[in-house]
Amino acid sequence: MQTKKMPANPVVAIAGATGAVGAEFLQVLHDLDFPASEVRALASARSAGKKLAFAGCGQVPAGELVVQEMTPESFGGVDIALFSCGAERSKEFRQAVVDAGAVMIDNSSAFRMDEDVPLVVPEVNPGDVAWHKGVIANPNCSTIQMVVALKPLHDLARIKRVVVSTYQAASGAGAPAMAELYDQTRAFLDGTPDDELEVSAFQHRIAFNCIPHIDKFLDDDSTKEEWKMVVETKKIMGDEGIKVAATCVRVPVLRCHGEAVNVEFASEVGVDAARAALAAAPGVTLLDDVANNVYPMPGLLAGTNDTYVGRVRVDDTVEHGLALWVVADQIRKGAALNAVQIAQLLLP
Repeated sequence: MQTKKMPANPVVAIAGATGAVGAEFLQVLHDLDFPASEVRALASARSAGKKLAFAGCGQVPAGELVVQEMTPESFGGVDIALFSCGAERSKEFRQAVVDAGAVMIDNSSAFRMDEDVPLVVPEVNPGDVAWHKGVIANPNCSTIQMVVALKPLHDLARIKRVVVSTYQAASGAGAPAMAELYDQTRAFLDGTPDDELEVSAFQHRIAFNCIPHIDKFLDDDSTKEEWKMVVETKKIMGDEGIKVAATCVRVPVLRCHGEAVNVEFASEVGVDAARAALAAAPGVTLLDDVANNVYPMPGLLAGTNDTYVGRVRVDDTVEHGLALWVVADQIRKGAALNAVQIAQLLLP
């Protein structure tokens, strides 16, 4: 079935409403006062009947949403389905969503590199929503914040190469990972030996540690997280010629990813011009006053919407190079906020 015309007050379904991103979807819908006529909370059978507090948005008053079991029939009458329940569930329910005439905005990796699925960051490539066929993919969290910062610079001069090292918060691995960071930190400070610390959400202890391993390793010894940053950046920026080298690291921070980004351009881009472009860019806040120790820090930016950029400086190891530091809340801009902003692009 072809996607029906989007009404001014759409019915919104949240698939995975009881998860960390699902809860953030509800908060973002409220914060942006998304003009929904109805919001449905969907999750697995074991969560059915659970009540979720909702501050309201559009025509939906504040109150409680009763979680419904997600079935193919759940999407009847739905206009926009915000998915954050894993790639397999997204694949399982894709046809049901499309058959209902709804648009799936999917937060998983299931469809990101499909040729018929737009991969969208509204500040970078909003026009790509026009060619969707019922599914729009939300990019990987670490990719989103990087391309938001890269776009205004790419507009100054074509980007040839990006080298990025990420400092990714525990919450990127979900609520259990955040709990593990809390619990391990307490146990570690109480003197619990390393071999007695409970490790389940990560490959190693996360408390007072950094783990250069996010997602699975591939044949070339990079990780899938690093591969995502490479291929997604090319697709979102619309330039297959951009070379990207990524190293992704999990760090003992609860929320907000940091990224050290080195950019090589085809022609000269001055620091002052870069700062001016970043300061004027949508969704970017420039925090760059090193004389007064002003730069973005993950511990101080949780719950914010923008992508924060600082430490903009010359990288003199290449002919036309800049270095910068980028921070964003990966549950907000890196997931729920970006998805709801995509939904806003669909409104008439």
